[in-house]
Amino acid sequence: MNARFVKTWLFALACLVAATLLMMQPAAQGRLPEGMAPDGLFWLVSVILGLLAVQSVRLMAALDGGRLVGMATATLFGLWVVYFWQLLVVVFEVPRVLLPPPGLIMQALSEHRSTLWGDFVQTVLKAVLIGWALGCGLGFAVAVAIDRQPFLQRGLLPLASLTSTIPLVAVAPIAVMWFGFEWPSKAAVVVLMTFFPMLVSTLAGLKASGKLERELMYSYAASYSRTLLALRLPSALPFIFGALKVNATLALIGAIVAEFFGSPTSGLGFRISTEASRMNMPLVWSAIVVAAVTGSVAYAVLVQFERRAAFWHPSVRGS
Repeated sequence: MNARFVKTWLFALACLVAATLLMMQPAAQGRLPEGMAPDGLFWLVSVILGLLAVQSVRLMAALDGGRLVGMATATLFGLWVVYFWQLLVVVFEVPRVLLPPPGLIMQALSEHRSTLWGDFVQTVLKAVLIGWALGCGLGFAVAVAIDRQPFLQRGLLPLASLTSTIPLVAVAPIAVMWFGFEWPSKAAVVVLMTFFPMLVSTLAGLKASGKLERELMYSYAASYSRTLLALRLPSALPFIFGALKVNATLALIGAIVAEFFGSPTSGLGFRISTEASRMNMPLVWSAIVVAAVTGSVAYAVLVQFERRAAFWHPSVRGS
């Protein structure tokens, strides 16, 4: 552990301590007497702290430490964003219906955790997970079929491309009419959204293997299935995982939007639309936070799987 590393961490810690002290001031907590505004010293300290925050993130990002430094940089940046969000919303007395402070959102998360857990199960563990698995699996299977029988490319690929151009707001009501208000209708929307990205990415990945390697397999009289399993699928793994990561976020968005067009009494999309109509914005933002964290965690998990499955690929080694 070199001196630069220690100095950077101490500098970032000192900035966070200063931020905590500033947040303890009455102006930062909205406790000033009515009609009284924060003084010039408060704003001067806030500006200086903002500059120090930027510098702390820059210094942290410049360190050589691999994944640990990357995670620390992202965490530090996120803390500063939340901090100044809280500070500015409280000081400028922004109406809660427009933008509630993070503290109020965290309070809503704590108070409604059982409700939000039920919404999470309904949207993520049922509609998103099942729809994502079916959509990606179907896209992968069709891609292999097209690769095996090239004549299918002229028939199936245009149809698949057509499905990707159908607007989500048009599909969601139809899915509700076909499959009902429960999670299967949302899973159907997710299948439609995730099918085409997986199909296109898998087809591109199957063509990514080198010509010399393919000729070597041909010289050994390897069958199509043997070549597929030993050469072409491993070469396609980075493309497949790229589609899986993109589809993880697409699936979440699709399921939430689909719930706006009809759902039972639970679900993240249902919660957002219902509470927004009641002007209960802290709970709306709490549902948004749950969705955002879920998408980020899913993406991070898939990245870890990719690093283990395709560790040999230059794109993975470079990350």
